Parts: sequence; structure tokens; C-alpha cells
Amino acid sequence: MKKVLLSMLFLGAATYANAQKSEVTKAKNAWTVAKFATNGKQPLDATLKTLEDGVKTTDNAIANEKSKDMPEAWSYRALFASRIAFVDTVNVQNAIANEKIAEDAITKGRALDTKGAEKENFTEAEQTLNNALRNRAIVAYNKKDFKSALEYFNEITAKNPQDTSTYVNAGVTAKQLENYPEMVKNFNKAIDLNYKDSESLYSEVVATTFAQLKDTVAGSALLEKAIAKYPEDKYFIGMQTDLYIKQGNVAKSQEMLTKLIAKDDKNAAYQYAMGDTYYKQALDLQVKRNKIDAKNKKEFETVTTKMTGFIDQALPYYKKAYELDPKMTAALENLKIIYAFKNDTVNYEATKKLLDAQKK
Repeated sequence: MKKVLLSMLFLGAATYANAQKSEVTKAKNAWTVAKFATNGKQPLDATLKTLEDGVKTTDNAIANEKSKDMPEAWSYRALFASRIAFVDTVNVQNAIANEKIAEDAITKGRALDTKGAEKENFTEAEQTLNNALRNRAIVAYNKKDFKSALEYFNEITAKNPQDTSTYVNAGVTAKQLENYPEMVKNFNKAIDLNYKDSESLYSEVVATTFAQLKDTVAGSALLEKAIAKYPEDKYFIGMQTDLYIKQGNVAKSQEMLTKLIAKDDKNAAYQYAMGDTYYKQALDLQVKRNKIDAKNKKEFETVTTKMTGFIDQALPYYKKAYELDPKMTAALENLKIIYAFKNDTVNYEATKKLLDAQKK
């Protein structure tokens, strides 16, 4: 009688354990079905129903003492929940709730998976969560919900601190919000990580630091870094030239450009910038001359002479810049203005003709 009883107890325990394992098996089978059923060819509500049913199969497995420590129960839970987080672009709260379920499942499951048997599933779930968050950020951006988009992009960079493209996306979104400190922070991070188009990011960061943040010290430091990295960029060179001139330090600007030209006299940007150091002084004098009383002819002539001198000094540099780079419209524009000022009709008409041809 005891023997029969023990046999019955043993059989009952085995059946019970297998029953719990079957919950995990159900989850595995459900995932196989879900992968084919969630290929984007069926309506969203049907897709979500399939995935939510899959999550329910794991509810039983993780709730039972016999199977709650099985890594598979958690890995498939992570797969189902992460896929819901990815596909549900309508109900953001539901997507975020399932993101949390998946994250918890990954954490719990990896701790249990000492042999690494479920490593691939956890990695897939994690990647799906990353894609879900990116998708959520882009959807929010396209809906012009820039505040939410920035939060999501920042969340991505916090989880993936080497992701340069997302730092750029965060910076672009912050700019839409006119949150310039946040924009500069994210663009600078992308630059530090050697983003492929750091030259454009430097342009944005430098200009914003000067214009919107009104931080001349930080802007100057960034400008120096930009020029060190992109010494031939005419935008940076021109900006530094402007900065020196505004600071009343034309000599410093010309000293810098003289060294650059000595190193590479075939560089059109250097020639153009040197021309600017003279031309912009002439423009400043023109403003001063316009304020002179018409009766004060002597002062008017004195200023005009100085102005003409600066224009004459700028002229050969602009001509050289155009000679080196026939597509440099800015050089032609300034040459046209100079020839008009000097009443040089022949060169004015020739330059105007070149400009008109470029604009066609």
C-alpha cells in the first residue's frame, strides 16, 4: 500500500513539474507563431492581440515556483513585451508599460541564465527595445511633439552613450525647442565621438554659442578647436576674422592669415579672408562717413581717402580668391561693389556678367 502511495506521489510530482515546464513550452511555441503573425501584414490590433496572448503565457510560468527560475520563461517574456513596445505606436503608454516589463524580464532572466543558453533571446529583446525607443522618438518628432522626442532621444543616449547619430537627433530636436544649451551639449558630444559630419556640427555650435548664448569666451574656444580641426574651412576662418575685427584686433587676424597664406597661397579661403580684413575696415569707415555733416568736406575727404586705401588693399586678395576658386560668388559680389565704388565701369560690367552667369 505504501509502495502504491509513493508511486502515486512520485507520478503526481513529475506531472506537476512537467505541467509547469509546459507553460514555458507554450511560450516558446507562441513566439514561433508570433514571429510570423507580426510581420506587418496584419492589422495592428490583431498583432497586439497575438503578442499580448504571448505575454500571458509567460505570466503563468513566472508565477509558479517550479518554473519562475527558468531563464526561458523570462527570455520569451522579454521577447513578447519588447515587440509590443516596438509595434504599438498608437498607445504610447502601453508601449512604455511593456518596455518596463521587457526590461525587468531581461534583468531577471540574465541573472538566472548562468550558462548563457538564452543569451541570443535577451540580446534580441534588448535590440528591439532600442528600436522601439528610436521609433517612439522619431514618431514624436514627426508629430512635432519635440518635448517628448527630446526626452526619448536623451533616454537613448543615456543607454547607448556612444551613439553619435542620436546625439545629433537630440541636438536637432533641442534646436526646434530653442533649447540652445541642450543643443550645444548634444552636438558637442557627437563631435567628441568623431561624428562623420563634425564640421557642420561645429558650424552650428559656434554660431549658436555666439548668437543665442551670447558667450564670447566659449564661442572663441570652440572656434579655435574648429579651425584646428578644419583649417581650410572658409566659414570658420571668416568668423574668426570677424571676431578679431570686432575686438579691434585686425593685426591679430592679419597675422594669422599671413601665416596661413605663407603655408598655402593657393587657398582661396585664406585670400578671401585677408581681403575681408581690409574691406570690413572700409565698411566701418563708410558708416562713419555717412554720419559726417555735408558741410565738413575736409573730414569727409579724409575718411574717404582712408576708406579707399582699405578698399585698394582688399582688391587684390578678392581677385586672387576668385582666380583660385571661380565658384566663389562672395568674392565676385565684393569685387562688383568695389568696382562700383571706384567708378570702374569696365570691370564692374565684366564682374556683373560673371555673377549673372553663375546665378543661372
